[in-house]
Amino acid sequence: MPKALQPHPDRALPAGPARDVARRIHDSTKDLPLLCLHGHVDIGLFAADAPFGDPAELLVVPDHYVTRMLISQGVAPDKLGLPRVDGGQTAGPREIWREFCANWQLFLGTPSRYWLEHEFAEVLGLTVHPSAETADELYDQIMARIAEPDFRPRALLDRFNIELISTTDAATDDLAQHTQLAADLPGRVVPTFRPDAVAHVDRADWPTLVAQLGALADVDTSTYDGFLAALWQRRQAFVAAGARATDHGHLSAAATPLSDAEASRIYTGALKGDVTAEDAAAFAGHMLFQFAVMSAEDGLVMQLHPGVLRDHHSQIFAKYGPDKGHDIPVAAEFTRSLRPLLERFGHADGFRLVLFTVDETVYSRELAPLAGVYPAVRLGAPWWFLDSPDGMRRFRELVTETAGFYNMSGFVDDTRAYLSIPARHDLARRVDAGYLANLVVQHRLDEDDALQVARALAYDLARDTYLS
Repeated sequence: MPKALQPHPDRALPAGPARDVARRIHDSTKDLPLLCLHGHVDIGLFAADAPFGDPAELLVVPDHYVTRMLISQGVAPDKLGLPRVDGGQTAGPREIWREFCANWQLFLGTPSRYWLEHEFAEVLGLTVHPSAETADELYDQIMARIAEPDFRPRALLDRFNIELISTTDAATDDLAQHTQLAADLPGRVVPTFRPDAVAHVDRADWPTLVAQLGALADVDTSTYDGFLAALWQRRQAFVAAGARATDHGHLSAAATPLSDAEASRIYTGALKGDVTAEDAAAFAGHMLFQFAVMSAEDGLVMQLHPGVLRDHHSQIFAKYGPDKGHDIPVAAEFTRSLRPLLERFGHADGFRLVLFTVDETVYSRELAPLAGVYPAVRLGAPWWFLDSPDGMRRFRELVTETAGFYNMSGFVDDTRAYLSIPARHDLARRVDAGYLANLVVQHRLDEDDALQVARALAYDLARDTYLS
């Protein structure tokens, strides 16, 4: 008999005397609107507002948390439908779904299991767990559900209580879909400016991207000064389209400015294909500083999440492209790396820097002290491998005593998997309710203060960080 799917109402809440307090705290936040300001959902979903294609396309293929776990157990990427660079054949949607369901046990103990159970039960209305035996039945049930008119992407914005959602868009994106969408959903779906690709001059496609940047901005990018002017023009286009933030995923947090002459030398050499790894790293750090200069002027919140070695497996990258689950964290360093930037802008009015990390060792040693002294700095929510029940709890334990609660950005999800957004916010609110409840029963915080902080972490701080 198939195992029933019944997420427990107290899931992720603490055991013992704190549970009743945690329930009350969670009840006070569970219905607050969602601010999704560090997301990666494809703008095309909202622009087209077409029905979702199939369960595999909706729940498996775009979710690198899901695909990387299956790949780690020997499931070939082609069997998971990962799009191939050469356009070659991959598995069909029902075959992908069967593979996922047959391996459902792999997700035990992971946040993916929590999110997916939430999606299945509370969004899709499923009543049994995935398995090899239930795969086809569940596939057909989901197909029927996503065919309903109220399951279109725009309608789900209301159902999920999403007040504002941002997409992540390259500097070379023309924003045409955002322009199209603005007339129908003004101020509801906004872009985020991500210039990583044009900041790394050792990318094979960098000259082509710089030319595209110049064409979009109608600026000659054959010189370094023209490059900066084109970036500024594109930022203004993003601001006009409603952007609230920039997003920077450099390997290092280093933000050390170069002289104009040195930056120009590296830029000119890169256009000719003559650039060393050392010059490329120096230019990337220089550009982080320049992006801070621009944020201080145009007010876009600067989000920085260093410390991930992208595309760890070169053959997977060559066959399937970026963001296919082979990105691996490395040690991060913030204190020395950000000193030049913070000496210039750490106390500047109107400048905001949100720091994310996947390196827990820097929470109490570096990030909390930085946020605990610089007015410009706020700490982003636990990100990527750490947006898990225990990861989020450890984050609170390690940063709060130094940085307090109000030097946080609030919870903003980080996902391409649209249906997982409510589950991710719900989990964060439950973990925070549990953390606060433990402080209450230890008489370190009274319940009224805990209720106020819970609201701030769930909603108010994100609004203040990104929208004030």
